[in-house]
Amino acid sequence: MPVYKYVGRTSKGIMKKGTIESVSRSQAIAAIREKGISPREVTETKATIFNRDLAIGGNKVKTEDFVIYCRQFATLIRAGISIVEATNIMAEQTESKGLSKALYAVESDLREGQAFSDAVQNHSKVFPSLFVNMVRAGEATGNIDDTLDRLATYYEKQNNIKKKVQSTMAYPIVLSIIIVAVVVFLMVSIVPSITATFESFGGELPFVTQLVMNLSEFVQNSWWLGLLLILIIIGVFMFLYKNDKKFNYAVHVVLFKLPIFGKLLQKSAIARLTRTLSSLVSSSVPILKALTIVEKVVGNPVIGRVILASRDSLEIGRALSEPLKKSWVFPPLVTQMIAIGEQSGQLDLMLSKVADFYEEDVDRTVDTLKSLIEPLMIVVLAGVVGFIVIAIMVPMFSIYQNV
Repeated sequence: MPVYKYVGRTSKGIMKKGTIESVSRSQAIAAIREKGISPREVTETKATIFNRDLAIGGNKVKTEDFVIYCRQFATLIRAGISIVEATNIMAEQTESKGLSKALYAVESDLREGQAFSDAVQNHSKVFPSLFVNMVRAGEATGNIDDTLDRLATYYEKQNNIKKKVQSTMAYPIVLSIIIVAVVVFLMVSIVPSITATFESFGGELPFVTQLVMNLSEFVQNSWWLGLLLILIIIGVFMFLYKNDKKFNYAVHVVLFKLPIFGKLLQKSAIARLTRTLSSLVSSSVPILKALTIVEKVVGNPVIGRVILASRDSLEIGRALSEPLKKSWVFPPLVTQMIAIGEQSGQLDLMLSKVADFYEEDVDRTVDTLKSLIEPLMIVVLAGVVGFIVIAIMVPMFSIYQNV
């Protein structure tokens, strides 16, 4: 399909440049005008990877950009601006190319008479099912501005928790890589030079020294074998993780049962679950539909299986909290609060309180772990380096005494 390069001006007087695919120049001009741009120049150009617009699916929208969009869009709607005009304004001013392109397409669908929820549903890579269903509920109740504010708050909190957990998990990984790098450096640069000295003097070496020398020799001569083995293990793990549901489930069970980080991952998953379900229920999304959405949003098969069991429990007329009580994943606090919410008709409020509690708990746990991990990893680094140094120094003392 031909690609046309254009230069035009928006209704706000802002100059816009870009490219568009179309079967003809006239249709390209019509498509540019649908974006709210008055074209000044439209010329055909060759399609290359440098001038062709990427598909929306290839441009992931950052959570920060999406939160800003929700906040500003809600403000525009509350100010009395129509959804079509508000969508056009947001498409022009957002810094995210993926979101901008999606919003222009949404604006085009809105001008053709589609509902906003139906228009955004066509772009599932940009607008998740949670957003679509909450907006649809907001359209039905006439509170779409409040719904958008609630969505912005939800995504802000989820993004903050995600970043804190990732930073806590990344810290020991980075320090472990540093430890491995230091050990490799010692094995390749320091130990071999001292090994030559030991061999020239002869005699029997201590077990610890011999062990370090053998390890040094392996690193120097067969490093590629170790690297290949690591790559094979990672490759097999990733393949099974993506393609084997039982293996994926087992990995998440192991993660939840880790001695230090397991509780943190469990608490963050519960906070995500309860916050998402609270947002959906408070937006008048049907509970069965809400549970289906939550199962996908949580992204954890261990919790997802319990959620599906809760949905099945509701379908046959039983309580939502029954399957949760039988699961080892959910502490009694969660199940009791949900049971109280069901009995009192304030499920969204109880879920919100549980989410608040666990979000604060995650914050405290992250701060505590960060303060403990740093000295712990320094001790580990000192222990590893100290072991190698001692292994080298012990025979040296013997040599000096003999001399």
